[in-house]
Amino acid sequence: MTSPTHNRAGAAAVVGALLADASLGAGRKDVGALDRVRALIAPGTRIHIGFVDSEDIAMRVGTARAIRQSGFVPVPIIAARRLLSEGMLREYLARLRAVGGSESVVVVGGDPDPPRGPYPDAGSVIGSGVLEEHGVRQVSVAGHPGAHPAVADGVLWQALAAKAATLERRGMRGSIVTQFGFDPAQALAWIADARARGVSLPVRVSAPGPASVRVLLARAATCGVTVSAPVAEEYGFSLADPAGEAGPDRFIRALAAGYDPARHGTVKLHFEQFSGLAPTAEWISGFRHDNGGPTTVR
Repeated sequence: MTSPTHNRAGAAAVVGALLADASLGAGRKDVGALDRVRALIAPGTRIHIGFVDSEDIAMRVGTARAIRQSGFVPVPIIAARRLLSEGMLREYLARLRAVGGSESVVVVGGDPDPPRGPYPDAGSVIGSGVLEEHGVRQVSVAGHPGAHPAVADGVLWQALAAKAATLERRGMRGSIVTQFGFDPAQALAWIADARARGVSLPVRVSAPGPASVRVLLARAATCGVTVSAPVAEEYGFSLADPAGEAGPDRFIRALAAGYDPARHGTVKLHFEQFSGLAPTAEWISGFRHDNGGPTTVR
């Protein structure tokens, strides 16, 4: 019979493996925090760079440069439906390549309806040939364990399979980054479904970074993420009392407990930061320490 001590050690090992190659999100406002973050997360950590209307190409490229200079890997997000033209995509990628920031990207559909330019979805960007011309070697695409507020599940699965096939055909490595959520069981069930459908790309499960409950619920509403009262309670907060803060510690432990390599394949973590890059990195460092790891990396 397996002892409780052995079970705890095994669970801690899985948590440590999930944290070992975790990625984070960042924006221009986080550049000043990079020096602090260097002591908290490992060199080579992937940091995703947002694609928002309030930042132009120069701002995004500046963020990529700062991330690279700090010893991390910049991973720019490209929102297909926000691209005004092929020329805009080429300019962005060329300038990213000049600062060492074009090798890995995340390509998503984006929100505008109708599209602002020639790309109606992520697949049209991936299939254009423009990415690899500018040094892109690895592309992450979106996954939606909690469904999509505007796209049927059947359409999403077809699109995901098509994107995976296009990446393979074009010789680029692929992976999936899921929409953030509060239900680890839902995320694991979605990954198992993906594997059953023949989608073998590595998956990064997005977890919300520590934030006030009000911020978490507001971001969930903005992104079309539903959260039931039982799921919220399991996560660590109450829908009836949105005061206080919540972090993803229970989420991560439950994800680790339910993770089966044979069923789920390669799974890592991505942290959406809703309270800033530095507070998120500090939370990760503390959580790593609580699970037997170091609090600093240098």
